[in-house]
Amino acid sequence: MPALPSAAPDRTDYRLLLPAITAWLVTAVVLDLDTRHRPALLLSALVGGATAFGLLTSKGPHRSIHRLAAAVLLTAAAAATTTVLHTADLHRGPLPALAHPTPTSARGEPDSPGSPELAPYADGQPARSDSGDGPTSRSLSGDGRTAKPEVTVEATITGDPKLHGSHTRGSALSQPTLTVSALVTRVRPAAGVEQAGAVATVTRTPVTLLIRTQNAEQWQQLIPSTQLEVQAEVLPEQPVNPSAGAGSAARPRTDSAALLAPQGQPRILAQPSLPQRLAAQLRRGLRDACDHLSSDVRGLLPGLVVGDVTRLPDDLADAFRSTDLGHLVAVSGANLAIILAVLVGGTPADPDVPGRGGLAGLLGLSFRTTALLGTGLTLAFVTICRPDPSVLRAAATGLIGLLALATGRPRRGLPTLAGAVLILVLVDPYLARSYGFLLSALATAGLLILGPRWTAALRARRWPHHLASAVGATAAAQAFCSPVTVLLAPRISLVGVPCNLLAEIAVAPATLLGFGALAVAPLSKGAAEFLADLAALPVGWLAVVARRGAELPGAELAWPGGMFGSALLVVVIVALAWALPPLLGGRRRSGRRRPRVWSVIAVTVLLPIVLLRPPVVSRLATGWPVRGWRLAMCDIGQGDMTVLPVEPGSAVVVDAGPDPKSADACLRELGVTRVPVLILTHFHADHAEGIPGVLRGREVGAIEVTASNEPEGERSRVLRWAADGRVPVLRAERGERRTAGAQLAWQVVWPTSPPAPDATGPNNSSIAILATLGPPAAPIRVALLGDLEPPAQAALLTLGLPPTPRPDERAPPPLAGTEPTAVHGTVRTLDGRAATVNAADSVDRYGGPGPPRLGRVDVLKVAHHGSANQDWALMAMLRPRLALISCGIGNPYGHPAPQTVSGLRALGATVVRTDRVGDIAVLGDAPSLAVASHLRSAHG
Repeated sequence: MPALPSAAPDRTDYRLLLPAITAWLVTAVVLDLDTRHRPALLLSALVGGATAFGLLTSKGPHRSIHRLAAAVLLTAAAAATTTVLHTADLHRGPLPALAHPTPTSARGEPDSPGSPELAPYADGQPARSDSGDGPTSRSLSGDGRTAKPEVTVEATITGDPKLHGSHTRGSALSQPTLTVSALVTRVRPAAGVEQAGAVATVTRTPVTLLIRTQNAEQWQQLIPSTQLEVQAEVLPEQPVNPSAGAGSAARPRTDSAALLAPQGQPRILAQPSLPQRLAAQLRRGLRDACDHLSSDVRGLLPGLVVGDVTRLPDDLADAFRSTDLGHLVAVSGANLAIILAVLVGGTPADPDVPGRGGLAGLLGLSFRTTALLGTGLTLAFVTICRPDPSVLRAAATGLIGLLALATGRPRRGLPTLAGAVLILVLVDPYLARSYGFLLSALATAGLLILGPRWTAALRARRWPHHLASAVGATAAAQAFCSPVTVLLAPRISLVGVPCNLLAEIAVAPATLLGFGALAVAPLSKGAAEFLADLAALPVGWLAVVARRGAELPGAELAWPGGMFGSALLVVVIVALAWALPPLLGGRRRSGRRRPRVWSVIAVTVLLPIVLLRPPVVSRLATGWPVRGWRLAMCDIGQGDMTVLPVEPGSAVVVDAGPDPKSADACLRELGVTRVPVLILTHFHADHAEGIPGVLRGREVGAIEVTASNEPEGERSRVLRWAADGRVPVLRAERGERRTAGAQLAWQVVWPTSPPAPDATGPNNSSIAILATLGPPAAPIRVALLGDLEPPAQAALLTLGLPPTPRPDERAPPPLAGTEPTAVHGTVRTLDGRAATVNAADSVDRYGGPGPPRLGRVDVLKVAHHGSANQDWALMAMLRPRLALISCGIGNPYGHPAPQTVSGLRALGATVVRTDRVGDIAVLGDAPSLAVASHLRSAHG
């Protein structure tokens, strides 16, 4: 939303738009150029300026064109010059040289490519494999740690500490990590350390500080403008785009020359400035005023008002993103627009006539007094809410509008926006590479260019004024922003516009009441809590809209990523804009109505089919899911997820992988809406973190888990997800037998109780099952071994199949007081029917008559993503015809190990890997086993 609304559509002034876009593009390109090109850039800028001067002084019939060309050349020259000057600090001084070494391996070759991720430095240790397959290659010092230079720096904090959430890395969940942006003013070698190139010097180098979790408490209290001294390691990193996601939080932003890891607590050299202390006090007061509210409101109100999302529940944040309401959970320029509208008023009746309404008009304040008050409010807003890209865009737009008001000039929306963009990219070139700034500018441009036109078109079709304005503005902003958002996440939301319309009624009152609570908090906590209570109603409505909207079909639909996906969405938006007018009512000429009516019918029928992609249609278009599939292994990255169908729409799921979105997408493409049981082989993140995706919008009968409680942190998360979804949790035991439907049966063959002495730990406690799929006459025999390692595999080989249980034996008690769904001896199927177990059938199914033992299987889910740690005696006993390996592309553990792949092939197995072929499906029956694959979009 623009800080000061625009004029009528027929008076839109586009003249400043081209110079602004030119400056933006030139700045973005120059930021990526090598420093060796600086002289050429400055020379080009000088030539461009001289050419522009020549065009301005020329005379002739094309003088207006010459002036436009001169403006473009001048802005391009200015943008190139300011960008070169601003980026000079990134390459000046000792830190950039220390941060960008050229490491070599022992063979004299460059180390493995790519910047290290967050996790290796969260505990100060290099990345390594938990399977013993070897770490990603790095240069190591004698103590096993990555060799990194240490320096002592004096720095000024330039931004609030940001806590980055944990993410799955291998089998573990990384620890949350804190990053702080700072400006280093002095560098010297650390005490007792001699570092080449790190001489004591005065500098101005922007850096990012990466704080390890054990040192984060004092750092979290730091306020911008605080001056400190700290000893730190210089981490070898390469700058990346500042819009990178949380998963790359350890990498410096584009405006950061180095990534530093402080080795202890900071020594404060100077306290923050008075404005920053007051801003921190106000922000803290708002948080305190929300302490007594519900968790949703307590986390959302500070985020809506000042961008403080530290207490926002993760699931609520996901709901806001799914419904395209993410701009509300972080402070945006719309907040400043609301505040200035209270002071100055909205769009004047005649934009060509200077005027002001709001409180200024009510109190009879002069134009200059109103502009001064507005300027003060704007500066205070930026200080309190922090200079995020959207805030800077709104502030610059508002200040230009206030300047026009003070000088008695008309307020024009698009020239104001263009001027703000031009000034900001010249003052802070790094904004040219910020997705936040781009989306803010595009949303405002959509409101100014398309919003009035679409509103007028709706009103011409007799829509109510306020409804037409709301729909026109929301749709225009979505139309401009959606092609960019699919570059960030390959998804679209069909509920975005309706949810934004429903949220519109609550945003202004929630914002004003929230700022009221913030303003009075230092004076009266009771008054602040009262205003927060009043704000709880509209804020609670926003949470309800987000949560309910995220549950609707079409809240998150997969869309092609990259430039192709963006271009495709532009085509769809243009087609919809052309085809929809007949649905809006009104009178049109019959000659033009018929083609559009047919277009509307086509769009109405085809678009939901294309976007929702029901399995029947998806199978016709892509061949997936394969008709008659018996087992599917989902390509969910570095993790495990196997799906065993029960009947159409229903399947047993074994493990859920590391990512909820990938798990949900795989089940959605397979058409699975009901999961009788989710078997979680063990509590490692690469098997468990996808559980919320399995639970999303599906009926899940139970979650069955291993007896081992390690690791406790992941186990607690699983139990919490189950409790939130009201899903019973059961404990699996060796010998347990289950059936589901007419063509799926399985037996738990591991772990033992008590655990085998030499087979301890989470991996060796994995649930292993033997299953039969398909018609009883010719079933496909499958072994799913979780992440079992050689000790457990050897013990399993020795033990063989569990003995047939006696009818009087009872099932193990479930967790959390839930009722078991199966008993030993007499087996209760997942749909509630009772059946008896025939011992002979059990033995025949897994290797023929005689003593219970393991035998050959048709399909093997290779343990531990195909790691090198396998018991080949067990592999020889199983002797699979088809070996399936689930692993991520380019994973740092070397999975699958080459010796494992070659060993399985030597046993006669066909090896199929998800990192090579994508999703895998097994079909047919035992005599005619077949396999199919399906590539999906990347998982990140």
